[in-house]
Amino acid sequence: MPIKSFELTSVDAKRYSKLGERPPQIRVDHTTNVTNVSALSDKDAQIDFRFTISYVGMGMITIEGRVVWDGDAKSIASQWPQNKALPNEVFNPILGAIFTNCMPAAVVISRDLGLPPPLPPPQIQVKGGAKAPGAKDHKSSMEVA
Repeated sequence: MPIKSFELTSVDAKRYSKLGERPPQIRVDHTTNVTNVSALSDKDAQIDFRFTISYVGMGMITIEGRVVWDGDAKSIASQWPQNKALPNEVFNPILGAIFTNCMPAAVVISRDLGLPPPLPPPQIQVKGGAKAPGAKDHKSSMEVA
């Protein structure tokens, strides 16, 4: 696996609105930025990141950290100052690791601040006339997609 280590370095969270006060429509935006790339050795690169969840008008959660990547570190680190971008074969696994590690922390923090969880709720579809085995007559049933 190309990711050798994952570390959180900072967590910052704020609630702007009063508890119980909810706007009619809640918009939750996720942003992930790579802030710096540096070579630790010929094979190891340190990739610093910032993961931000913005609850427009309600609050925000920012998590910062670093990932140590095992690969062609010199090449990645030398290209970073010019492009400010990582190759897709490096960025995609890094993005997956950031999301996998930061989202559970963000869910707990959002609960503590009284903000909605930053995950989309499951979509529920109502289908008319569908019956589960052994179910009594109902006009509709619910299905989680």
